[in-house]
Amino acid sequence: MVATAHPSFSPAGSLIEPKVLMSIRNLELRARVVVEGFWSGLHRSPYHGFSVEFTEYRQYTPGDDPRYLDWKVYARSDRYFLKRFEDETNLRCHLIADQSRSMAYGSVAYTKAEYAATLAATLAYFLHLQGDAVGLLTFDGVVRDYLPARHRFGHLRRLMLALEQPASGRATDLVAPLQRVVEIVRKRGLVVLISDFLAPLDRLEQALVQLAACGHEGIAFQVLDPAELSFPFREPAMFEDGESGKSLLIDPSSVRAGYLRKLEDHCAAVRELCLRLGHSYARLGTDQPLERALFDFLQARAHRGRRVQRAGRHAQGRWT
Repeated sequence: MVATAHPSFSPAGSLIEPKVLMSIRNLELRARVVVEGFWSGLHRSPYHGFSVEFTEYRQYTPGDDPRYLDWKVYARSDRYFLKRFEDETNLRCHLIADQSRSMAYGSVAYTKAEYAATLAATLAYFLHLQGDAVGLLTFDGVVRDYLPARHRFGHLRRLMLALEQPASGRATDLVAPLQRVVEIVRKRGLVVLISDFLAPLDRLEQALVQLAACGHEGIAFQVLDPAELSFPFREPAMFEDGESGKSLLIDPSSVRAGYLRKLEDHCAAVRELCLRLGHSYARLGTDQPLERALFDFLQARAHRGRRVQRAGRHAQGRWT
């Protein structure tokens, strides 16, 4: 599933501009601002029942056991919902955040790494509020930090501290963190990979195949800077490869068309690979409000839920 169009889930002008959001120095506070703004906008819009459908909830109906009412959701939406349980556990999610040197690029007031960290923090905060277990892997050429998926006092703070580490590694290995998840995470869960994906894809397919084979649901967020997406440069200048450190004098007018074509081909390859293997994909410019990324996340969860329901009905039909 790819969320290329964003339904208007909040009133016009209510989304938080990333430049304003990034001026908040505390990462956890940034995440809270996005989540609370998202809930508020969702409640004021025609889609205010939307998110609950996708986050293991269902609406209360007379006769349901009131012990399972989620009062936090009621406080935000003025509607009654029941938390749904699967195998008597909540969702387990592992966030995988790219902290390689290419993520340190930013043509705006902040970098791709800061935007990606805020996205990961927002998803972690959102899931934590629901009582879900959240873990984290950060990586560059190797896996840097690993926090197992938990829902405990103090765990969210440790996760935020790990996300605040600067992007520094020169290389990008998209495979190593996925292999680590396959090796150590035994129970099925959700894996969210956040990266610019500006790395060779030749080994990525096998890692995504293994992820799906273990029963994990994958969501890929490709984060790119607006300048990378439009290549607005006009004058000849020295361009430096963010990871190799090599510099090259380039006349933008002579390479723009070829660069944009290759970038779109690369992004299309990432998208096609994810979708073909049953994972979700969304591309984000760092100038896009993060509420939209949260909406993409919920759309991916909804799409997955509908696939599972259809598969269940199909299996039931074959055996009855």
